[in-house]
Amino acid sequence: MAGLDGPRWGPAAGGAPRSLVVLLHGLGADGYDLIDLAPGWGKAVPEAAFVAPHAPDACDIAPYGRQWFSVQDRTPARMLAGVRVAAEALDAFLDAEAARLGLAADRIALMGFSQGAMTALFAGLRRAPGPAAILAYSGRLLGAETLAGEIRARPPVLLVHGESDDVVPVHGSREAEHALQSAGVPVESLYRPGLAHGLDEVGIMQGALTLQRELG
Repeated sequence: MAGLDGPRWGPAAGGAPRSLVVLLHGLGADGYDLIDLAPGWGKAVPEAAFVAPHAPDACDIAPYGRQWFSVQDRTPARMLAGVRVAAEALDAFLDAEAARLGLAADRIALMGFSQGAMTALFAGLRRAPGPAAILAYSGRLLGAETLAGEIRARPPVLLVHGESDDVVPVHGSREAEHALQSAGVPVESLYRPGLAHGLDEVGIMQGALTLQRELG
């Protein structure tokens, strides 16, 4: 399987990047769906480069877009198996990017939306060394039942979720918050009243603050 790749942006300050923010899109989208976050967040972390890799597989429930794993069978075992394969592809990409840019693993932050958030949480908590931070928007914590035996890093995690999300209901992030706290992971949560399955300016601003704190 060919390695992951996707649109890139920055650093805003020019020159060689001192950190990297990896943006993981949701089901049925691709890297172009999130790369537009880079110019705004680049103001908070001007020495960071941004990349939004396309997920490895064509979406199997839509005529367009990509997927990190299939959701045709949503039983826990199949979802867990799917995200494990996605995490392997993401791990290889992160290792290659760190080597290419000459960055330590802890100078890379992961952000994901929806299925991308699930992938970022699963992979980021199982990497050693772990990422600088994980920003998970409108996601869930897959593999919570195996986390205690598999966790290799405890990076700060930001969870952001709309309380009116009818695609990935908000209880996914609430359950993740409790599971991460139980695993000793520092968690900050932001639940947005009236927000459906998407991003808003408040959540985006909180993400900028998190990146500035952890990468600045």
